[in-house]
Amino acid sequence: MSEKNTKTALLIGATGLIGKQVLQNLLESPDYGEVRALTRKSLNIRHPKLAEIIFDFDSPDKAAVKADDIFCCLGTTIKKAGSQEAFRKVDLEYPLKIASLAKINGAEKYLIVSSMGADSKSVFFYNRVKGEVQDKLASFNFDSLHILQPSLLLGEREERRLGEKVGEVLAKLLGPLMSGSLKKYKAIDSAKVARAMVVLAQKQEKGIFIHNSADLQAY
Repeated sequence: MSEKNTKTALLIGATGLIGKQVLQNLLESPDYGEVRALTRKSLNIRHPKLAEIIFDFDSPDKAAVKADDIFCCLGTTIKKAGSQEAFRKVDLEYPLKIASLAKINGAEKYLIVSSMGADSKSVFFYNRVKGEVQDKLASFNFDSLHILQPSLLLGEREERRLGEKVGEVLAKLLGPLMSGSLKKYKAIDSAKVARAMVVLAQKQEKGIFIHNSADLQAY
């Protein structure tokens, strides 16, 4: 196990709602001496711990996918991707490709942001793909696999859609009423999910861990 301050983190999805905040948390964390961000284009961020790597996910540089802990925040929507096939590439193929290369290069932990309702047997395409990713990641046998399953995410997105905005307003109004078994359905601030991801990576327990939205609210 690497000593404190000498661990390396590798992040994919650094430009998304959660990914941006995970990156900031990683750069501020005393547990990592280097933070590698695989990205299609420059993040335009300067930091002594940040190693920005312009990366082609379709023709990956195997040597670049090397770190102690892997953080996957990749995700899109079918509308943005353009098709179900394109969606699967981003949300399933890329995370698995990175997992495979990272494992070969000695990664110990893999953490991924999935979704509430993820189930490989779901009748809903989105949930089914998320479930497939979870099932297949389990077969890589990382020392630790942490799967985060947040509900509706609250936070400032680059793209604002009317439906999402209405959903956020309703979620905030109904939030106080959601307790007990309903707590996992309560909308969650994206900052909490990002913080949880980095904190969970420091746990020494080995195995596969699924964290539902109610668990993540604690962060």
